[in-house]
Amino acid sequence: MGSAARAGRAHLEGPLLAADAPSGLLAPSRARRVLGPRHHDGTIITDKPDLMWGTDATCTVTTREGQSTVFIAIDHGTAECVGIHAAKVGTRFEALEPIRQGVKSRFGAYGQGVATGLSIRHDNGSQYTSNAFQNELRFLGAESSPSFVRSPEGNGCAERFIRTLKEQLLWVRTFSTVDELRRGLLEWAHQYNEHWLLERHNFLSPNQARRALLQSKQAA
Repeated sequence: MGSAARAGRAHLEGPLLAADAPSGLLAPSRARRVLGPRHHDGTIITDKPDLMWGTDATCTVTTREGQSTVFIAIDHGTAECVGIHAAKVGTRFEALEPIRQGVKSRFGAYGQGVATGLSIRHDNGSQYTSNAFQNELRFLGAESSPSFVRSPEGNGCAERFIRTLKEQLLWVRTFSTVDELRRGLLEWAHQYNEHWLLERHNFLSPNQARRALLQSKQAA
């Protein structure tokens, strides 16, 4: 059977297979990517504060200075926002600012080894995998805890907080400058920690959840 006949028969009976097609007539196609297994086991919530913080970033737009990057840090046990920051350019140094805020307020100082026992969950973005970010964590005594590739739920606490931040602030309020945005973020984070009610903590606020978890720890 000739090439033309084979092509006509394939047209009538079904899709043309590579083995049946005349040489060089099929459009090139990308090789199919086989994804590996997902590793996240669903255990990122801690039963005490300051054991693991999640950090991540999102983007927003100011009316006068254009796009800016918002960085956050969230406690996995209490869902408190322990740090929040905005920068015109989202560098690895700016990504450290929420961690610095959290360490100063939760550990009472900022120095070598003060955050020993704390893990920082982050994705594999260039800011977080940079030497500057990783060296700072080592200086503080904190452990780097990268989430698995293609498993965003591994950083789910930070992802969920960013969704709330967008719905309650970034998508409903306009800021003209990055400096104004920074002030707005800090004010909103304070209100969130004091008044946002969390179902998983029986409708306590993040600050109330911290106090309750610390009291249960002391009682134990």
